[in-house]
Amino acid sequence: MHPLFSSIRLLAVLAGLFLLALGGLARADAELSATDERAIRETIQAQLEAFQADDAERAFSLAAPRIQWRFATPEAFMTMVRTHYPVVYRPARFGFKGIRTEDAVVVQLVEMWDDEQQLWYAAYQMLRAEDGSWRIGGCALTRPPTSKSV
Repeated sequence: MHPLFSSIRLLAVLAGLFLLALGGLARADAELSATDERAIRETIQAQLEAFQADDAERAFSLAAPRIQWRFATPEAFMTMVRTHYPVVYRPARFGFKGIRTEDAVVVQLVEMWDDEQQLWYAAYQMLRAEDGSWRIGGCALTRPPTSKSV
């Protein structure tokens, strides 16, 4: 098991509680199809591309409704990401790793490297909207136990 998957168990439990409280979002299926997995990766990649292009509207549109409600405007959302998630805002490079569904919470693991080539793990909580599309419900960043430089 990837080290981050064990450390995101608490995130999964908390996210599951959020799912119960959300209106307008459907419960995630226990098993994801290959189409769902591809759509999840495409959603995350589209948001990363929007950050790269400083396209606040597009990046904000890929966030789940509760994130949109919390930040209210695309500009406020972009400022938060730029300030608190610099490796997400401008990764030097990134790669998709495993995806996991636990207690109806879908988490996509992404490895990201910052400008100093320090490795970060990003655990994206993904939520399925009623229309079947995927939205980003949150991103938790951690460093590996022994950080690798490449």
